[in-house]
Amino acid sequence: MSTGRPKVLVKEKIAEAGVSLLADACEVEMGVDWSEDELSTRIGEFDGILIRSATTMDEELISKGERLRVIGRAGTGVDNVDLDAATKRGIVVANAPEANSVAAAEHTMGLLLSLCRNIPAAHESLTSGKWERASFGGGELYGKTLGLFGFGRIGQLVAQRALGFEMKVIALDKFVAPERFKELGVEGVDDPAEIFGHADFISLHLPKTPETVGLICADSLAEMRPGVRIVNCARGELVDLDALADAVESGLVGGAALDVFPDEPFTEHRLFGMEGVVVTPHLGASTAEAQDRAGIVTAEQVLAALTGGVVTTAVNIAAVRPEEMEAIAPFVPLCERLGALAQKMGDGVPGDIRVEFKGRLAERDTRILALSVLAGALRGHTEENVNLVNAAQLGEARGIEVIETSDPVSEDFTELVTVSVGEGEDRVEVAGTGVGPRNVPYLVRVWGEDFYLPFADNLAIFRYTDQPGMIGLVGSEFGKRGVNIVSAAVGAEAEQAVMALTTDAPVSDDVIDEILKLEGFFAGHAVATA
Repeated sequence: MSTGRPKVLVKEKIAEAGVSLLADACEVEMGVDWSEDELSTRIGEFDGILIRSATTMDEELISKGERLRVIGRAGTGVDNVDLDAATKRGIVVANAPEANSVAAAEHTMGLLLSLCRNIPAAHESLTSGKWERASFGGGELYGKTLGLFGFGRIGQLVAQRALGFEMKVIALDKFVAPERFKELGVEGVDDPAEIFGHADFISLHLPKTPETVGLICADSLAEMRPGVRIVNCARGELVDLDALADAVESGLVGGAALDVFPDEPFTEHRLFGMEGVVVTPHLGASTAEAQDRAGIVTAEQVLAALTGGVVTTAVNIAAVRPEEMEAIAPFVPLCERLGALAQKMGDGVPGDIRVEFKGRLAERDTRILALSVLAGALRGHTEENVNLVNAAQLGEARGIEVIETSDPVSEDFTELVTVSVGEGEDRVEVAGTGVGPRNVPYLVRVWGEDFYLPFADNLAIFRYTDQPGMIGLVGSEFGKRGVNIVSAAVGAEAEQAVMALTTDAPVSDDVIDEILKLEGFFAGHAVATA
């Protein structure tokens, strides 16, 4: 029997705290022992699914998830999810990008130390009954140069730890501001050759992209300093293993430590067993703390997607830094409501939507907010369910352009969002702001008139002659149909006033038409903004 709550499948094992979090608001079913056939047969029953790396969400499987609204990946990589297929269907794909960061950084340092001090080989020798102390003399990290490819969360954590060993750290990442390198005491470089030519150790912290696959290859290895040691805890595809093996055999590379491989499980390669090579079976995220953290974070994201919250780690929505998302997330409902209101008042989906952010919002990354306006405008006007994942794609297919502007100066409000649609004199403009610690959405301007009204799911707007009794006439018509006015606000700076009302039930277009037949009413709209 259906409980009316969203239904979530936990396909792979996560922390019990994550399961409990989901169970508070969702109907949860555990499918850790399901076969591929059972998953394919039953996935259509669920609104959300939570997986790790062992489950592949390909296009065929996603297409069978007719109710799916979110795919949660408990971990960093999403290579096992067809993002294009999910995006086309408006399914949020969320991961836990920072849950494994500390574990991966610590494993990287462990591999660096293992290479320097020959720890694995010395352990194997001693446990086999030999005392070969002279054979395992090593080197020190102190004073050496570490070159990082990628300076995201994990790269920065590795840099901080390497600096603790008094290493010199240089790093390449075109998407990191120069100031960030300086803040952490790292030298930022623009050319891979600067790392290849100066680093004693090279550590990879990059995603798998067409540009990064095969970064470590015969050509790049030839540019490196003799005796360089290489660590890869990122993606197996970044390293050409055969070229690396050749470089180790020739002595060009003094050692290599690998935790990831192009295909996994991966148990055979001539690198394995070579002197100076350390390999581990993808252990970067394998700490109890990281695994628990990944499950809990992903459960939080799945829950947010299914209960109207903002998914801060969605990988198929415009990437916004976590601190930026935290600041703008409260304004998403406001922007969605303004988009829905402007679209309805403009009598149709517009050719373009203009969005202006004023005040403190102008200093933020507002791409998600602009998408929210578009999603609100499109909602109810497409065959597909519209959300922040597919709004841009659906808008583009319909020739709708979102024009975004910003102005740090806002005379009346700390933050102000203005949305306009239409052409020329027929262009309609609405504006809103967030009020209080939780930034509750308020409507503050319609048709050029200012007022102050909290948004609600059901809203009615009228333009009329400024004379007594007009709100009473509307209330009377609503009352005949069992609709109560919850709150009202009036803007009356010109001869024609504007009335905005919230109601406890939807107002049909027929009711609006009847009111517009009354003397003194010129325009009116009923809008469901939720």
